[in-house]
Amino acid sequence: MADPRLDPEMAAFNAMMEARAAALPPIRLQHPFDEPRALTEALNLPLAEGGPAMAESADRWIPARGRRVQCRVHRPDLPGPLPILLYLHGGGWVWNSIDTHDRLMREYAAAAGCIVVGPDYALSPEAVFPQALEECEAVLRWVAAGGLASDADPGRIVIGGDSAGANLAAGLALWLRDGPAPLPLRGLLLNYGVFDSRLDTPSYAEFATGYGLTRERMEFYWRAYAPRAMDRASPFTAPLRANLAGLPPCLLHIAELDVLASENHAMAAKLNDAGVAVESRLIAGTVHGFLRALNHLGQARTAVAAAGEWLQARFA
Repeated sequence: MADPRLDPEMAAFNAMMEARAAALPPIRLQHPFDEPRALTEALNLPLAEGGPAMAESADRWIPARGRRVQCRVHRPDLPGPLPILLYLHGGGWVWNSIDTHDRLMREYAAAAGCIVVGPDYALSPEAVFPQALEECEAVLRWVAAGGLASDADPGRIVIGGDSAGANLAAGLALWLRDGPAPLPLRGLLLNYGVFDSRLDTPSYAEFATGYGLTRERMEFYWRAYAPRAMDRASPFTAPLRANLAGLPPCLLHIAELDVLASENHAMAAKLNDAGVAVESRLIAGTVHGFLRALNHLGQARTAVAAAGEWLQARFA
């Protein structure tokens, strides 16, 4: 990758990850998906090391859709009752986990002074839409009903996520808004999200290959998560096609050199047109997934700090 727009730290991180990946067997987009998941975990788990220590980090298992969803709970060392961020990890709906995103969740807990709950929702292609969405809703309603300890404040909840996790966060907010039992939220934290199933935007053309996330991979992810064409047109999978009025305040972090950049800019504009309070921040010189690079990229740390301030304002 020789794009002069690329942040030098981002370029060094990309080169490091490419070298690590070269030492592993190739990750193939084919079934069964157990081996690609294991390789992806091996590649990404080292990025979750370090970061802030929590007063408590524990796992809880929440009943949902006939199974128990493992949830990572991070609690900073602050007096309660503390607000709550439900954070949904990215990974194209097919891989990554609460382990690969453990560092990022702890960073948000420390930066915002909140409890972070991360569900390990069911992955595709074994589980297709809407299972992951329904599991995340079940975890959210458990949190809102006071499932956490008494020093948690279920009246102050924000949903966040990155990539496919941001897609689930936006879809869940619409699901809650339109369902029979609405649940008020303080905000949505959306990091370089998947917001539409169209693959013909200007950024898809410009960054189709050579920038980490490729058009080919997004095609595979969509087929895995929503194999039926009608589901790929649903506002709960493609929230850019939804009426966005009535959503809570949103913060969007947009990677500049990303196949998803166009739909992120379009999402920010449509939220604004719908009367939603929205802040969008373009992170120059970064590629998709840059928040994984907290030990290597100053812009990732800056984005987390900015999100922490935004979250504090939403929780106030």
